[in-house]
Amino acid sequence: MHDTTALLVELGSVILGLGIIGRLAGRIGLSPIPLYLLAGLAFGEGGLLPLGASEEFTAVGAEIGVILLLLLLGLEYSASELVTSLKTQYPSGAVDFVLNATPGAVAALLLGWGPVGAVALAGVTWISSSGVIAKVLTDLGRLGNRETPVILGVLVIEDLSMAVYLPLLTAMLAGVGFAGGSIALLIALGTVGFVLYLALRHGRLISRAVSSDNPEMLLLVVLGLTVLVAGVAQELQVSAAVGAFLVGIALSGEVAEGARKLLTPLRDLFAAVFFVFFGLSTDPAEIPPVLLPAALLAVVTVLTKIGTGWYAARRAGIGSRGRWRAGGTLVARGEFSIVIAGLAVATEPRIGPIATAYVLILVIVGPLTARWTQPVATRIQAWRDRNGKDGTGAGEIPVARPAPAAQEEFVSSAD
Repeated sequence: MHDTTALLVELGSVILGLGIIGRLAGRIGLSPIPLYLLAGLAFGEGGLLPLGASEEFTAVGAEIGVILLLLLLGLEYSASELVTSLKTQYPSGAVDFVLNATPGAVAALLLGWGPVGAVALAGVTWISSSGVIAKVLTDLGRLGNRETPVILGVLVIEDLSMAVYLPLLTAMLAGVGFAGGSIALLIALGTVGFVLYLALRHGRLISRAVSSDNPEMLLLVVLGLTVLVAGVAQELQVSAAVGAFLVGIALSGEVAEGARKLLTPLRDLFAAVFFVFFGLSTDPAEIPPVLLPAALLAVVTVLTKIGTGWYAARRAGIGSRGRWRAGGTLVARGEFSIVIAGLAVATEPRIGPIATAYVLILVIVGPLTARWTQPVATRIQAWRDRNGKDGTGAGEIPVARPAPAAQEEFVSSAD
């Protein structure tokens, strides 16, 4: 078969398969990410039907997928919102980092991966999936809950932290010494600070320059600008993903809203290609041996993420039920964990299988913990109160009564 013909047949089959998988995931109420990863495992090296002709194209599509994921994420936030989140949520961000990066770093050292592997796996276990969590909040009707701004604040800090973490990881993976790493960090911090300054002071001018009443022109300008900035950021060792995220932050108002509507379908397509490509690069035979450590790591970091959300919501004065909901919602890992593992896999190939297994576990468990952590915690607390020292059951917590529960469930975040 001619190379071009084989490319079209393989690419068409993959995209059609992704569409069918996405519909199946929607019907059973799951995120499609784990199914995309499984599809990649099935069609990668060592899988059921390895792809050959479309591998190079898929690699480029995967890179575009990462860029669009981060661009759309940046479009969700304004620069002022980011600064406000940093001022109010930084203690929660620090707790989040300590509780959730430490298990990954310790696990990598115990597995004998060395400092670079420890830094990479720490990032995999640290960062929650903004995409999965946003979908879960929408599906559960919790966008108006009091704990939702707290959850988003933690996610914003994590996303901003990537602007520092990814350049450092890239420098370490490239074998750059302390001086080179320090330069990469200074460049990253300077770039982030400069973009935030432009967005805060001149965001309207930037948005006005990009703005267009013609959807086609708006799409071309925003997409072209994003890919250009991502390429420049990559050259400066800041990471293409972070460059795209900063472009999203710099755009605001009607431009951001219009770009989000136009780019969301493209984001979904290329993000699916990205997850498939990561699966393609992992040999399925390497996953069973790491299932046990991946499952243990998942159990530990489920508990640490729940603790993070509980602490962050407690700082914001949220009630007991909201604290448990916040913790359960933050559990899911996804796109960023795969991005980090994808960067590290060339230097530390062993991180690919364990990261794939880890994300597969938590992208499935995450929506379940978001739904059930608070009800389970409430029932356990009620049971403990009923079986307390006095034995009267008078200590049963007020949040177990219907009226306060309903009030807290639907109260607006503005309150």
